[in-house]
Amino acid sequence: MIDAATGTMTARQLEKAAYENNKLHKRLCRLVGQAIGDFNMIEDGDKVMVCLSGGKDSYALLDILLTLRERAPISFDIVAVNLDQKQPNFPADVLPAYLRSIDVPFHIENQDTYSIVKRVIPEGKTTCSLCSRLRRGILYRVAGELGATKIALGHHRDDIMETFFLNMFFGSKLKGMPPKLQSDDGKHIVIRPLAYVREADTERYAALKQFPIIPCDLCGSQENLQRKQIKAMLRDWEKKHPGRVENVFSALSTIVPSHLMDRSLFNFAQLQAGGTPDAGGDIAFDDEPCATPEPNTIRLHLANGDDD
Repeated sequence: MIDAATGTMTARQLEKAAYENNKLHKRLCRLVGQAIGDFNMIEDGDKVMVCLSGGKDSYALLDILLTLRERAPISFDIVAVNLDQKQPNFPADVLPAYLRSIDVPFHIENQDTYSIVKRVIPEGKTTCSLCSRLRRGILYRVAGELGATKIALGHHRDDIMETFFLNMFFGSKLKGMPPKLQSDDGKHIVIRPLAYVREADTERYAALKQFPIIPCDLCGSQENLQRKQIKAMLRDWEKKHPGRVENVFSALSTIVPSHLMDRSLFNFAQLQAGGTPDAGGDIAFDDEPCATPEPNTIRLHLANGDDD
């Protein structure tokens, strides 16, 4: 998009870039707004603690929530919180400077979890699990101290999908990463407003907005993480079988307990033939028992970036 002779963008190219950027911003606002509405994530009078790591996703989350707050028919407050884990070479001045520049209230929590992780986890082993648990416990405490009613995390649709397959492949559970959940101590509500947003869009948005990204030196070099394997699998699926990943994501919100095997969700032991037709009953003799269902057209429409 750069003019070869002058090394700059032409007026037409600038206009096209502005159009595409505005389209992306509108799509992100719509998807985040839809997720908030679908799961009643934010209510009137809430104080939302946005966990800001310095990565592209949390920056995008904060930026979009600030936009939606201006348009929302309800009133809610936002406070940005960063946990400085004392990783080597962490640029402690970057986030405070950025947050002051956009006039957002913030709190920096200083806790040396880096030393704990390095001391407890053997060299070469993955650090994410312990790091995450330590970080989450600290953030719960800070939320209570700040009077936050919601804790907003920057996990997006790709994170949700990856977690689902991680739990299935390595944990033997049909368990994902829900858009809204109560914390394990029962004191907080954790929300993920980016639940419908693709990672590719947060990457584009971060580049567009030129957020001051801070890399994670603690775990960024661990190339054999199970999550990275799952990410590569999903990327390969999307390349070879377009729509497959979208169908799996839609399936997470279309659960049929009677067609699984969890006895706590469906009373198989007391099931008796009632003598009346059941549209959800067994179709073992159907001509196409494995026919691919129609994709969720609404979410597919949104995922494709259509704005009409």
